[in-house]
Amino acid sequence: MDIYFYNTLTRKKELFKPIDSKEVKIYSCGPTVYKDATIGNLRTNIFQDILRRVLKYNGYNIKHAMNITDVGHLVSDGDEGEDKMLKSAREEKKSPMEIAEHYTKLFFKDLESLNIETPEIICKATDHINEMIEYVKKLIENGYAYETSTAIYFDVSKLDKYPILSNLNLEDQKAGARVNIDEEKRNPYDFALWIKAPENHLMKWDSPWGKSYPGWHIECSTMGQKYLGEQFDIHTGGIDLIPTHHENEIAQSKGKCGKIPARFWLHGEYLLINGGKMSKSLGNVYLMKDIIEKGYDPLVYRLFSYSSHYRNKLNFTWEGINATAKSLERLRNGYQTHLQGTDDVEDKIINEFESKFHQAINDDLNMPLAVGVVWDVVRQEKKSPKFAKLLEKFDTVLGIKIQQKVSIKQDLPQEVLDLIEQRKQAREQKDWAKSDEIRNLLESMGYEVKDTKDGMEVK
Repeated sequence: MDIYFYNTLTRKKELFKPIDSKEVKIYSCGPTVYKDATIGNLRTNIFQDILRRVLKYNGYNIKHAMNITDVGHLVSDGDEGEDKMLKSAREEKKSPMEIAEHYTKLFFKDLESLNIETPEIICKATDHINEMIEYVKKLIENGYAYETSTAIYFDVSKLDKYPILSNLNLEDQKAGARVNIDEEKRNPYDFALWIKAPENHLMKWDSPWGKSYPGWHIECSTMGQKYLGEQFDIHTGGIDLIPTHHENEIAQSKGKCGKIPARFWLHGEYLLINGGKMSKSLGNVYLMKDIIEKGYDPLVYRLFSYSSHYRNKLNFTWEGINATAKSLERLRNGYQTHLQGTDDVEDKIINEFESKFHQAINDDLNMPLAVGVVWDVVRQEKKSPKFAKLLEKFDTVLGIKIQQKVSIKQDLPQEVLDLIEQRKQAREQKDWAKSDEIRNLLESMGYEVKDTKDGMEVK
């Protein structure tokens, strides 16, 4: 069955055919490991995981590389400010290496909790300093880069077109985050490939240009080419990376080998919080641990992310999460009901549902439509193990562990179920006194209550 993806590069949905008929090569921009990944960051990782799973569903092998940025990402998306790693190290009174190790572990813990597959290749920026230096040297040799007293810059005027991914008109852009006013720059939009380090800079390496460190964009160009070749199939990331990071990756690749590194560019949209932006000042920066601490199965957030297409904004609310938690329970219960069913179902019906699901996921990862097909199967009047087996197949894409039995038994008395729901709400509102009061009441009624990472268990 044909697969179609919306390609940011061409601004249209295109038929996908990999360079190698059997293996799809993907590069994904990973985290800058200077702080916790937010649920907004992780929405992008969920979208990237769905991409992997859909390609596997279609029979492809995957070679997927993801970087870990542990140096070079400045607090501005341009060439100004200090390195994010150094800023975090100073604030937390740790070394940059300690910061990187700590937040890298937390990031992969979050991926595991969301049932996100680990890419085949994980590559750290600091492990590829020599390769990056060679890349910059080649850009200078090819006439696309020049040295100043502070850095090695990429000369965008040497390109036939820049930018080509965001399609912005540079003449209409004001000096801002991307345009550092540096009198030594040949052009205001030239960006730093390599930065000469001040004497007290903690992260610096020997190079032909003295003690220095890489710019943010050079790492992905270097590692993408090293592990996937001069041109690969798909490059992914969040929509915020289009006008800066990804634009400059393309520029670097064209300067070194004359090719755009990826044929398809896929980007995930922003996560909103209660209809607005997520920000520290508003106190609405949520992490996976916030969802887990409220007693929700982490996969509730994964299922919640399917309520909107990856190219559309998704609005996060706790009401939405609570509703999705109930949906996840119903899906898992529906699976169990079919598994224990005895009705016979024609193969024709199974094939029709499978075809609808397959068409949905192959149409630019249309998960809202695909989940609709899943619900149609769960709600079938006939209860059959054939439907359960089909749901298991669908879950190779969904990744919601549909076979997992729900922790709260649905045959509990309604009075107990009502108390459980009240306790859930109390925990969501951080009313711990009321939560404990309901727990004590349930225990006095002869029920054992346990709070686990997968939610509340009542026996």
